[in-house]
Amino acid sequence: MTQTEPALRLTIFIGEGDRWHHKPLHHEVVRRAHEAGLAGATVLQGCEGYGRSAMIHTTRLLSLSEDLPLVVVVVDREDRVRAFLSQLDDLVTEGMVLLDEVEIVRYRKKNA
Repeated sequence: MTQTEPALRLTIFIGEGDRWHHKPLHHEVVRRAHEAGLAGATVLQGCEGYGRSAMIHTTRLLSLSEDLPLVVVVVDREDRVRAFLSQLDDLVTEGMVLLDEVEIVRYRKKNA
């Protein structure tokens, strides 16, 4: 059996080298999302990418990077995600933030 519900996906594109008070920025974003009671947050590390600077960051052996792309993804109800956006104003000074309407699909085992 499946159930669906509307939600909002918050996607934050930052770099591995981005810091907040000398600590990795993604740690602070996840900490604040948790503190705000959001449903969950996931940090994904990219193996290659570029952004505004047009400098390619990659894991390839001949061009090792210390600033690989990171993506923080949060999905929750729209009102909760939008309320969290003000937290990002203090944190994300460079990068990109996306909001997407999504539909959560939950799979539930049928009762026998």
